[in-house]
Amino acid sequence: MIDSHAHYDDEKFDMDRDQVLQDCIAHGVTHIVNAGSNIESSKKSIELSKKYPFVYAAVGVHPHDASECGKNTIDTLRTLSEGDKVVAIGEIGLDYHYDFSPRDVQKEWFARQIALARELKLPIIVHDRESHKDILDIIKSERANEIGGVFHCFSGSKEMAREVLNLGFRIGLGGAITFKNARRSVEVLRYVPLDMLLVETDCPYMAPEPHRGKRNWSGYIELILKKVSEVKEIEYSAAEEATSNNAIHLFKLQSNY
Repeated sequence: MIDSHAHYDDEKFDMDRDQVLQDCIAHGVTHIVNAGSNIESSKKSIELSKKYPFVYAAVGVHPHDASECGKNTIDTLRTLSEGDKVVAIGEIGLDYHYDFSPRDVQKEWFARQIALARELKLPIIVHDRESHKDILDIIKSERANEIGGVFHCFSGSKEMAREVLNLGFRIGLGGAITFKNARRSVEVLRYVPLDMLLVETDCPYMAPEPHRGKRNWSGYIELILKKVSEVKEIEYSAAEEATSNNAIHLFKLQSNY
């Protein structure tokens, strides 16, 4: 099982991070991509990747933190990306739900980080919340399709998913597909081809049913895969194998750690 998006650098794991990550191995998790949300978080992600053979890092500045970016941000991310286990630029994008950073600032730094990803030939991990049109416009204008990536924790419609897939991007789905009111997410899951699908926890957030509202962890990826197999009407093993292969291909993960 591969968790394609996690945040083990989050303070919610400060008390038992090592134990939780060891439990991931025991639970059958073979790879975890830990996504950065700012410079400090990106550095912590790299530290985790160095400590744990099955953890990989993504580095980037989340739209919430775009206001903190400055003249050295891109150079710093470029340097951080030199690590062997840095597999993506992310998570980056736009968030018009909270608007913690002004929208023009979010858009500027999304575009600049895409340019860096193209320079480094790394895929991007996209955060898109209530910003679908602007996200797609920037991806097209910055030619992000040349490097590809994943729309993580996808929250758009089937029509939006079609546009994303047409640009060559994968769709990442997590705990939300298990929620009782997840009609739109399930519709997207049913629509997205299996070879373009990634599964993720986004832990410690977005725990699947029946753990909704509690701290999430990579062991729960099994519950997400069960939902995938149910909706897709395929064997659990087929869902696990396909989503794992997709993550290995996108992020160029080592097949065995």
